[in-house]
Amino acid sequence: MFGSGELLKVTSIRAVFSRERNPKKTRDSARGDRQGVGRGQPQTDPRRAADVSCLLAPRPSSLFFPAPGRTGPKLPNLFRVAVRVPQSEILRLIMAGKSSLFKVILLGDGGVGKSSLMNRYVTNKFDAQLFHTIGVEFLNKDLEVDGHFVTMQIWDTAGQERFRSLRTPFYRGSDCCLLTFSVDDSQSFQNLSNWKKEFIYYADVKEPESFPFVILGNKVDISERQVSAEEAQAWCRDNGDYPYFETSAKDATNVAAAFEEAVRRVLATEDRSDPLIQTDTVRLHRKPKPSSSCCGS
Repeated sequence: MFGSGELLKVTSIRAVFSRERNPKKTRDSARGDRQGVGRGQPQTDPRRAADVSCLLAPRPSSLFFPAPGRTGPKLPNLFRVAVRVPQSEILRLIMAGKSSLFKVILLGDGGVGKSSLMNRYVTNKFDAQLFHTIGVEFLNKDLEVDGHFVTMQIWDTAGQERFRSLRTPFYRGSDCCLLTFSVDDSQSFQNLSNWKKEFIYYADVKEPESFPFVILGNKVDISERQVSAEEAQAWCRDNGDYPYFETSAKDATNVAAAFEEAVRRVLATEDRSDPLIQTDTVRLHRKPKPSSSCCGS
């Protein structure tokens, strides 16, 4: 059926344990099964079969899926299907319900391909006729990075100056910023510093030096480029040692890697700001010392 290394991809596993609540009805049903017809024949509604998602077998890595009308010596009205699911996959499905929500925002000049990058990553599609974004829009993407289950909320913003008042209110609450330029447009590269300043100001970033930025040089599928990889890497080193990815929304080059790196940067920031060991403690049961007064009664 499935190899030991294969994983069964399901969105949820719901264990349902059935029991007979009416013994008399059970005896009548069994009598009807032997006779083939009659008043005690089981009334099986195929629509009710959907109420039972799966039954967990005594062995934790086996699943039993229902099939109406099939009987067995141990599991009435069930057809036993030997589907092996690794215990690690079952644990992964359980932990997937405890994912973190990260807000990631794309900033850069209009026309550099921010919307195309978001759509390529979330839907794996590319539309060469995509219109410019007006205001903001966002898409969600569930992913696993280094054992962490994350829901990434990707915000795409309008790059034109006339839309500044529409986009800046949505900067607040961002966990990571992807500064984007096009390698065939030197002006979009020169404007990276302005985009960074605008984000820090309107997002009210308290510690800009430690905030996670990721730099994307998009449209590397175009042969004639105006910004070299060396120039972009030098800017990243001089402005905060940011990670740099040369991407192409058209052919999906480094798109997934760039967004996953954004998640890693956010996770690293959270680890630094939320230490596991707290050294400051307060003794709740310590008796207070009696206060002394300098005035006699």
